[in-house]
Amino acid sequence: MQQAQRWIRFERAGKTGFGTLDGHKVREHRGDMFDYPEATGHVFDLDELKLLTPTQPSKVIALWNNFHALGEKLKLPVPAEPLYLLKAPNSFLAAGEPIRKPLCEGKVVFEGELGIVIGKTCTAVTEEAALDHVFGYTCANDVTVADILNRDASFAQWARAKGFDTFCPMGPVVATGLDPATLTVTTLLDGAARQNYPISDMRFSVQQLVSLISLDMTLHPGDVILCGTSVGVGSMKPGSLVEVEINGIGKLSNRFG
Repeated sequence: MQQAQRWIRFERAGKTGFGTLDGHKVREHRGDMFDYPEATGHVFDLDELKLLTPTQPSKVIALWNNFHALGEKLKLPVPAEPLYLLKAPNSFLAAGEPIRKPLCEGKVVFEGELGIVIGKTCTAVTEEAALDHVFGYTCANDVTVADILNRDASFAQWARAKGFDTFCPMGPVVATGLDPATLTVTTLLDGAARQNYPISDMRFSVQQLVSLISLDMTLHPGDVILCGTSVGVGSMKPGSLVEVEINGIGKLSNRFG
């Protein structure tokens, strides 16, 4: 297993950089985060940095119906294979940045999720080799306009409902050296816990997701797979603070509206 570290991307004095988070200090690195990055020796206070999304994904893949508890609550059929959609690049959002209220009307909901961060290009990898292609894990919020999803009986509008600007907050870090099966996702709305569920309840494990999705499309370093969500999804009101917290990773905080 990789050494436990928390990697962060940032902007400082108009330049982008990355490094490891150690308390409230960031140890700057250079090169490629995923391929033998080198420490520069510079150390910055976290407060002097503007956080960026933890990676620059070519795509974010989001799972549907991947947790037993939610599937059973909604009486959904058990999927034979991962069911997923793509989140549009315009939706990617850094920790601390506001989630913009859509210009259309409708109920906007939060979905706290674990994000798998790919570290090595993979095409058709086996389940046994899948974790060799995983760099680490991050927190994510798969924001959705729920009213749009099924209002046209002829076409489920996944891309639109989940693809609005700022609808994919991720971060604040990518944590390495974790066993995802031991993680728990907690989502707080204005300080009150609304979701608290174990990753071990996933229908498809991290290894299975990476392997099966890589049969369909090549996954590149920095790409993120959102593992899906569980019970407790709820609506946000303008001004609401949504926090997604995962042990070993940290807390992703964004205000809505």
